[in-house]
Amino acid sequence: MAHVPQIRIPATYLRGGTSKGVFFRLQDLPASAQVPGKARDALLMRVIGSPDPYGKQIDGMGGATSSTSKTVILSKSSRPDHDVDYLFGQVSIDAAFVDWSGNCGNLSAAVGPFAISNGLIDPARVPRDGVAVVRIWQANIAKTIVAHVPITNGQVQETGDFELDGVTFPAAEVQLEFMDPAAEEEGAGGAMFPTGNVVDDLDVPGVGVLKATMINAGIPTIFVNADAIGYTGTELQDAINGDPKALAMFETIRAHGAVRMGLIKHVDEAAKRQHTPKVAFVAKPVGYTASSGKTVAAGDVDLLVRALSMGKLHHAMMGTAAVAIGTAAAIPGTLVNLAAGGGNRSAVRFGHPSGTLRVGAEATQEGGDWVVKKAIMSRSARVLMEGWVRVPGDAF
Repeated sequence: MAHVPQIRIPATYLRGGTSKGVFFRLQDLPASAQVPGKARDALLMRVIGSPDPYGKQIDGMGGATSSTSKTVILSKSSRPDHDVDYLFGQVSIDAAFVDWSGNCGNLSAAVGPFAISNGLIDPARVPRDGVAVVRIWQANIAKTIVAHVPITNGQVQETGDFELDGVTFPAAEVQLEFMDPAAEEEGAGGAMFPTGNVVDDLDVPGVGVLKATMINAGIPTIFVNADAIGYTGTELQDAINGDPKALAMFETIRAHGAVRMGLIKHVDEAAKRQHTPKVAFVAKPVGYTASSGKTVAAGDVDLLVRALSMGKLHHAMMGTAAVAIGTAAAIPGTLVNLAAGGGNRSAVRFGHPSGTLRVGAEATQEGGDWVVKKAIMSRSARVLMEGWVRVPGDAF
């Protein structure tokens, strides 16, 4: 019986923040996958193990969650004043597509370390000891990210004592600056608030009219108040992910918000755009027990936020959504800002299912429009495995 042998492709499996993904250098991909298109998408889906009607991704590198069904392609940057081009692909778990519509803020923390270790950065830019500043072009959203990567004895330092809620073990801190984070999404005109308002009335069939802050910053995100949809903001994953009616409600909110944001023309298109926009709900601080058993006191945080990714409540917080939270918190009158107590803020610490996270952003008004020059947060990254990933030769 004739059979097609497997091929092997150089790859690295990395944790970045609270996500994991398979990283490739563009030059290492098969020729047909070095350009966007069906071959690239088919290859990445086969690497991850999608589409999988069982929802487990057993026959691939994915972990069957939005945080672990991720791929990254990196190359030396052709853009001036940038070191590396970063393209992120969110692989659907049960459907046959790769969503290229947004960034992964968590995996952004692993881009600089991978690029340094894999010869994509000019060695002159890497100190023997200290911090390497890596200028990243985020190709999905056409934005700049600046990563500050610790270096020891000329090598990327991965171990350390920086703790990140949602990650079990400490590691070295990687500070990220998301420059000019208002996303230039197609149809949204590049506006931070595509509707022109910091709060809108969003009419959601079956739910009612909700107050919503719809913002393009880090990633397009729809914020609603927790109490308006029957929640407290202290929920953990099982409370929502085990409730089909709740998941359907959030998807309806997401789809109608996406139309209002100009990201899609009809709600039916949302099913093919799972990665963006995100939907999140906010509440004023109250104490709760995080998924690790850690106690988060009301005084530990400025507000509570829960966010959904790829149709499920996230176990911690997406890095890009954290940028949206920090940006919205810095702008008076948004639902995020009001949940944090209102007023002018340059940083917030928010509670999520796994614990807390601090994110900073400074907002100014220019010509009546709000502008945020950068948002800042810290993450960590670590190589989990490196070598080759194998796929059947006829998989793409």
